[in-house]
Amino acid sequence: MLGSYAEAEDAVQEALVRAWRGGDGFEGRSSVRSWVYRIATNVCLDALAAGKRRALPVDLSGPADGATPPGVPEDDVMWVGPLPGTDPGYAAEAAESVRLAFVAALQHLPPRQRATLILREVVGFSAREVADLHGSTVASVNSVLQRARATLADRRAEVGGPAGPAPEGVRRILAERYAAAFSRYDMEELNLLLHVDATLSLPPYAKWMRGVGDIGAWLTGPAVGCRGSRLVPTVANGSPAFGQYRPRADGSGYEPWALQVVEFSGDRIASITAYRDTARLFPLFGLPDRLSVESDLGVPA
Repeated sequence: MLGSYAEAEDAVQEALVRAWRGGDGFEGRSSVRSWVYRIATNVCLDALAAGKRRALPVDLSGPADGATPPGVPEDDVMWVGPLPGTDPGYAAEAAESVRLAFVAALQHLPPRQRATLILREVVGFSAREVADLHGSTVASVNSVLQRARATLADRRAEVGGPAGPAPEGVRRILAERYAAAFSRYDMEELNLLLHVDATLSLPPYAKWMRGVGDIGAWLTGPAVGCRGSRLVPTVANGSPAFGQYRPRADGSGYEPWALQVVEFSGDRIASITAYRDTARLFPLFGLPDRLSVESDLGVPA
């Protein structure tokens, strides 16, 4: 709903406080579950009323030439952030609901459409339950849901590229192959793993690339310093992710460089989002602040 793990944690705490304080007013006319979701939804709507829309680089501009530097960080942009600790093996429909691409697409919906879509298609509420929660009618809920679905469909068509997550077993195998190929900096193998329309995004930079050619040009050009990196596996947004550590210039080990969130479609990599805010994200994902030369963490080059 909010596109930010930190904001979501704050919203959960606020919802629980409101529920605790308002417990005496619960009259039992709905289930406790519906009552708590009403409180949580209102907390999120209040938060969204005062904030800007969150985004990924693909929301801000067209794809860029992979051979050019990224420019300056867009520090004034509120980025859609990665969600830690989600098991990629859980139900496919639940995994879809936290994919970066899906969360980013939700940001294009007005808050009430966003809430209605999540309550109906992620949480599994009936139209009647959502109507009761919003204080509206079933017809109104169905109309809002139809508009939300149409907006998301238009957004998918606008952004283009492959859609839909790969099966969990396929993701696991592809993730292992990707980590090994990236650590060896094996461009031939990486090209085989990438979908023809795969994207690579670099928050907090607005730059993003589409296609095997431009991604390869980036990795062998401006990002060539990533050669020899180690990737430590983790999980983000229901997908395999990696803490990337680049070799230190003095040869004394490896330093944090990016959190890579990798999403798959079919038997290919559909997108790679490399977040550079390692000081904030690595502790959140339980990743060490550096790797020694002797460390057995990560896939060695």
